[in-house]
Amino acid sequence: MPAEPRQETFVVEAADAGKRLDQLLAARVPGLSRRQARVVLDLGGVFVGGKRTKVAGLTARAGEKIVVHLGGALARATHATGRVARSADEARLPSFTILFEDADIVVVDKPAGLLTAPTPESDRNNLSSLLARRKDAAGPIFVVHRLDLPTSGVVVFAKTDEANRVLGERFRLHTIGREYLAVVRGAVRADIERVDEPVEGRPAVTHLAIEERLGDAATVLRCRLETGRTHQIRVHCRSIGHPVLGDRKYGTPGGFDPPRMALHATRLGFPHPRTNEPLAFERPWPEDMAVWLASLPRSHPPAAGAARARCS
Repeated sequence: MPAEPRQETFVVEAADAGKRLDQLLAARVPGLSRRQARVVLDLGGVFVGGKRTKVAGLTARAGEKIVVHLGGALARATHATGRVARSADEARLPSFTILFEDADIVVVDKPAGLLTAPTPESDRNNLSSLLARRKDAAGPIFVVHRLDLPTSGVVVFAKTDEANRVLGERFRLHTIGREYLAVVRGAVRADIERVDEPVEGRPAVTHLAIEERLGDAATVLRCRLETGRTHQIRVHCRSIGHPVLGDRKYGTPGGFDPPRMALHATRLGFPHPRTNEPLAFERPWPEDMAVWLASLPRSHPPAAGAARARCS
């Protein structure tokens, strides 16, 4: 099971002033060795006075606030520091596919197991960083929206300030067409077509359509987002009593769990931020999930076109 993120915060006391940062972290953060402290620093998970720092030998000053972010990044990392160690981490990352790119945007089919963007734990080995560091990259990469680490599917990045502004506004106004495929536990009733439940106190609406029934054990849903809250589909599926299979945060383990969380961003549609040309990208389940799905029992699917019609 992935390590749960945690944050440790402390203020440098007068007695600790002058100590090396890695030494101080090992002394003040429960369960963190000095070697691990150096890895956390190398990953970018330490902030001193509000600024990310990677200097293990930095001299601590009394009164400074230090924040340490720990979790999956450390668990996945090579337990060494330096360029070779971080290159080894990068070599283990799953590959991604660019679906479309021009001077304004880049659209990518993100695999599960790859972060979309930097996190407080690490500023390395995420999709936006990998795109920006390509040999033929001509400028910055702006993160417009995110997919969770275990979620696969279509994601768009901006390459200019203007594209970032336009796409960001469209996501804010929920005018981007987004559909996900999810395999959820149990047999979902056909009349559950809309979930309107707040997520973290904010309005959230998800439209559901049955793609396929896998016996009485599971249902494949097509989920269309009307809003875009953090973990919205996962929270809404749990709220109707049908959590996403493989969801370690909002679900429960079962006897036929998938190789990873069964959630895939299958479709993304939007007008081009500069030309307003309609664009739409759709990707089926990736191979790991397709193989798993093929092994599960089937029952009769809904009439052809019915599921898509309700998601239009």
